[in-house]
Amino acid sequence: MPSLKSLMFICTVAYCLWTCPTSGSAQTAPAVLNPPIPDPLSLERNRPAWRDDTMNLSHWPISPDDSANQLDATEESVESEILACACGCGIFEVGTRSMLPTGVNHTFYVEYAYQDQNINWDGVKPASASANDDKEIRTNFVTPGVQYMFNRSWGIQAELPFANRYFQTTGGASGTDIVSLNWTTIGDARLEGIYDGFFPDQSAGVTFGFKLPTGNFRHNDRFDDIDRDTEIGTGSTDILLGGFYRNNLTADGTLAWFAQTTLDVPVLTQDQYRPGVESDSALGVYLNGLKIGHIGVTPIMQVLNGLRGQDSGDNAAHPVASGYERVLLSPGVEFDLHPFMLYADVEFPVYAHVTGDQLVGADLFKIILSYEF
Repeated sequence: MPSLKSLMFICTVAYCLWTCPTSGSAQTAPAVLNPPIPDPLSLERNRPAWRDDTMNLSHWPISPDDSANQLDATEESVESEILACACGCGIFEVGTRSMLPTGVNHTFYVEYAYQDQNINWDGVKPASASANDDKEIRTNFVTPGVQYMFNRSWGIQAELPFANRYFQTTGGASGTDIVSLNWTTIGDARLEGIYDGFFPDQSAGVTFGFKLPTGNFRHNDRFDDIDRDTEIGTGSTDILLGGFYRNNLTADGTLAWFAQTTLDVPVLTQDQYRPGVESDSALGVYLNGLKIGHIGVTPIMQVLNGLRGQDSGDNAAHPVASGYERVLLSPGVEFDLHPFMLYADVEFPVYAHVTGDQLVGADLFKIILSYEF
């Protein structure tokens, strides 16, 4: 079994590093793991605050909004409709939840996240706001979910997000007015299986499942100012595949690390719009054993990396303004008063490369309250 465990560790870390750009700092994190160490689950609490259902990643901030330039009203040579887009409106689905299986436990959780995408970005640097007809996308996400482990090896996880979105763009009756829209709707549900029976300590596992098209992707005003990339739902059914690995960095288990990656592949689409394939990864370290009274306190530092391919279809942005790579640093802290747990973090972008003019956010905030039963 040691050889299988080493192989899984190498594969997980290699994929996470492969998805990070060479300029990212995540590539040096795992190098410190060496010899066999104590069971990481033998501690009273040794669960990194991350989300092991990496889907949709979630996709976060610098969450780029894929926004394409529209032609100015004074220009007369228009061959086709120019669409604005914001397919970076999602959030990271990795690196943000204390949801790694530990024995036969069941957890109900509610996650709240907030991001304000108001910076126009082109390539690897900020661009003039006048180059993008979209001006701001501000979103509040509320996502209830449940993880249920049938035994130490098998479990399921399900969640149904809700989102409130404020969108400011150029449009209206004249096509040149600044209009503001605000709407609330459910997002795309996620249903995943979990298997972590490779080793007795549950240190490695895989996730697999589907994202379902439950979210609204047809909300609009009478001027069609909201494009498909800005909708809360994608309209697609996606295959979700992921994996995770965790272990100790010190012999006593005080300092530990984890790696996680996920892949989101749209397979069934609607209304001539196919979202880009997305991959999200996380590398993190966390400190065990701290307490304030009876409350366990776990500081966590993560590096998040997201890759998304370009959207396609007649209702995707034209010219192309979708697809990105982004790297974020995410300091966070977890408070554990069993059976309740509270996790909070902020995610700061350190690198972003986007195709076309897209809106991005300066940071992302996330809070997760969970109850283990």
